[in-house]
Amino acid sequence: MIKKFLCILFLSVMLAGCSDDPVDAPEQKDPEETVTPEDPEEETPGEETPPEEEDPEPPQEQPEDNRAMEFRVHRVFVETENHAAIKSKEEYVPCSVSIDSDDPDWCFENVEAGIRGRGNSTWLWYPKKPYRIKFDSKQKVLGLGKAKSWVLLANYRDPTDLMNTYVFEMGQALNMPFTNHNRYVWLTLNGEEMGLYQLTEQVQQGSNRVEVDDDEGRLLSLDVDDGPGEAPDAGDNFWSTIYRMPVCVKHPENQTPQQLDNIRGEFSILEQAIKSGTYEEAEALIDMTVLADYLLIQELVYNVELDAPRSMYIHRDKDSKWTMGPLWDFDAGYDFDWGQMYTGHKFFSRYNELVMGKNPYTREGASYDPPRFFTDLFRHEQFRTIYKIEWKKIKSLHENVWAITNEYVTDNRWDAEQDLWPISLLWDGQVTAMKNWLNNRIVFLDSFIPGL
Repeated sequence: MIKKFLCILFLSVMLAGCSDDPVDAPEQKDPEETVTPEDPEEETPGEETPPEEEDPEPPQEQPEDNRAMEFRVHRVFVETENHAAIKSKEEYVPCSVSIDSDDPDWCFENVEAGIRGRGNSTWLWYPKKPYRIKFDSKQKVLGLGKAKSWVLLANYRDPTDLMNTYVFEMGQALNMPFTNHNRYVWLTLNGEEMGLYQLTEQVQQGSNRVEVDDDEGRLLSLDVDDGPGEAPDAGDNFWSTIYRMPVCVKHPENQTPQQLDNIRGEFSILEQAIKSGTYEEAEALIDMTVLADYLLIQELVYNVELDAPRSMYIHRDKDSKWTMGPLWDFDAGYDFDWGQMYTGHKFFSRYNELVMGKNPYTREGASYDPPRFFTDLFRHEQFRTIYKIEWKKIKSLHENVWAITNEYVTDNRWDAEQDLWPISLLWDGQVTAMKNWLNNRIVFLDSFIPGL
């Protein structure tokens, strides 16, 4: 009887295993991790499940930890519809995007998007063009948070491909809000290899971006190109009331003239406090620590864009202080020779020039004259104290930040040397020159900042 019962039980189990329905239903995935239909590893419904006793296929090699993966050069393939050319910064060309990475979770194929040009001088003057990609729906890209819009920086006049990278890594080390991340990719556009690019987040309002309130949050760009001087018909900009800086409203978008004037009024309250208010009045309106970090980084890499100004962002959430950032656009720093701005080949000659001067309030020793919005607070001892404290942090972080930056060199060396848009200087020698320049710069700035 026992043998007969066991035989019946065994037969029942075997018959159950032959059912049309899979034995092990797929585990319900989190919406953020749902496999796309194009993924070849997605299980087809109704497909026969291999018996458990058979040897499974060899498991995929596990990727290294994500931080190590960040330093790799990944492959991005863009195919425009009918191989249409990308001719402007205004109109998106429909395209599909695929990414090939050593991390299988970072790969995808033929995701629908649009692509257009971006930048100002970099788009107009240089043969290697920067691009903006906007996916039809939010995508995780190379381990970064979901969003539609992403940027491909050409870094044409940066002979190291590291100028933005070092600053972004320093901003992250200082915990500056909404600091961009670094990814390197080799771009193939319509089957043509375009070279090494830096992929990073688009500076904009939104989750996984500058996350301020949809209605009452503010994201402004202090930028001569986007401001009313160079773009008088844009409808999203104004001259600031006190310091007469060119301001472009990045968020909220589509402002009426009255709404723009209201934002101008809000910003003028901050300007007035900086220009003639007490330290306490100004401190109630702007994050002083982030401002000090922001200005120290501009001076550390000798970013003369502070003078114009260009690409200087400031944001404010609902019922919060104004905060400088995100950090952006540093290929006009590091002693860039403006006499060669159309070719952008020379950096790292002099390390003892200053954007704001040894005494920013009086401009003593300054090579440029940035808006006093950035320097009037130096008249307050309280701000100078914060500035000196933050300088000590940056000085102590520099060696580690450079070590992280140099990790990208290890993984993108071949791609940088093979870049299809070579400039006249050897890449490897320029990385060494950048390292030495920054080390000398740290020593030079430390000779007077502690005594401000």
